[in-house]
Amino acid sequence: MFSVLYKTFLHGRHSVAASYTHKLLFLPNPSSLISFKFISSAGNQYSFAVSYLINSCGLSPESALKASKHVRFESPEKPDAVIAFLNNHGFSKTQISEVVKKYPILLASDPEKTLLPKFEFCESKGVSRPLLVKIICFLPSILHRSIESQWIPAFEILNDLLKSDAKTLLAIIRYPGVLAHGPKTFLRPNINVLKENGVPESNIATIVYHHPRIFFTKPDQFRETVEEVKRMGLEPRMFAFVAAVRVLRAMSKLTWKKKIDVYKKCGWSEERIVMAFRTNPFLMMLSENKIMGMMDYFVNVMGLESSFISERPGLLVYSLKKRVVPRGSVAQVLLSKGLVKASCLSILIGSRENVFLEKFVYRYQEEAPQLLKIYTDKLDFSRQLGNE
Repeated sequence: MFSVLYKTFLHGRHSVAASYTHKLLFLPNPSSLISFKFISSAGNQYSFAVSYLINSCGLSPESALKASKHVRFESPEKPDAVIAFLNNHGFSKTQISEVVKKYPILLASDPEKTLLPKFEFCESKGVSRPLLVKIICFLPSILHRSIESQWIPAFEILNDLLKSDAKTLLAIIRYPGVLAHGPKTFLRPNINVLKENGVPESNIATIVYHHPRIFFTKPDQFRETVEEVKRMGLEPRMFAFVAAVRVLRAMSKLTWKKKIDVYKKCGWSEERIVMAFRTNPFLMMLSENKIMGMMDYFVNVMGLESSFISERPGLLVYSLKKRVVPRGSVAQVLLSKGLVKASCLSILIGSRENVFLEKFVYRYQEEAPQLLKIYTDKLDFSRQLGNE
């Protein structure tokens, strides 16, 4: 009965759809076709485009109806050409569905004039086909950005700073929006703001490489953030300066205030919080649960003062279960026996595994032979619980 309803509906207003269904790339599962309820609600809104989006692109009826509001075509020639192009360039059926769902306007493109130049440009820069497909699936709108005014300038600006095609590509992979937003409007002016304030180019390159997204904001807003970081007393020539810019650009003022309140609950004064931020800006990126859990362990389990941690904020950035608890258990034994001082805690927690074992476990085998077992037992337990 459903089959009859579906055929009647399509042939009633859009019989053209039936003439090419045998050529379609996507063949819908009859069990997933439009429900009677959906057909009734869609009514006169249904169109050739909706039929095409379902049958050729694999979209659900709901997604197809939504996407059809952004694309207009009455014959399959142009969208067929786009789908064929994507298929020939390594996109699976599922990936084509994903791209069309996110950016249905792409179906109106001219594959030779609009799409092909971008693929050729990326291939000339060493981007593998699977990687390019992944980038486009993440942000398909980049295919409609000008290669002359967007893609090439973005690549050149990044490459001039990073001095490497490989690093430039990795920065773009981290934030494909680099190719979607005006590089001369945002990226270059904001890089210049940091240079004007005496930030070393090597530090700018590092933050652009790892966090390119923060540079795509209005230059006046970016400049305000830089001035705010300067008011907090951070030195532009130190890496903590660009790290602080990144942190402030990544959160709203309301979120910043909430983080301040969390640290105040832990007994830190606002002055102490700012001092800790200057030492390690990324502590403001930690979640409330993370902060409270870490402080609870250091203060209530290890018996340390809250002020001791505020002077060593880097201790908070490690994994509680995977690193702090196993190594903290070793530290408790060493502290109780007077073998180390609390001032060594940052080195004990932060050192590489081999250094930690050599300096704080094997070294004290005679005085505390149980250390290795304590450490491995805690480490094994944390692995069973899963990483934090």
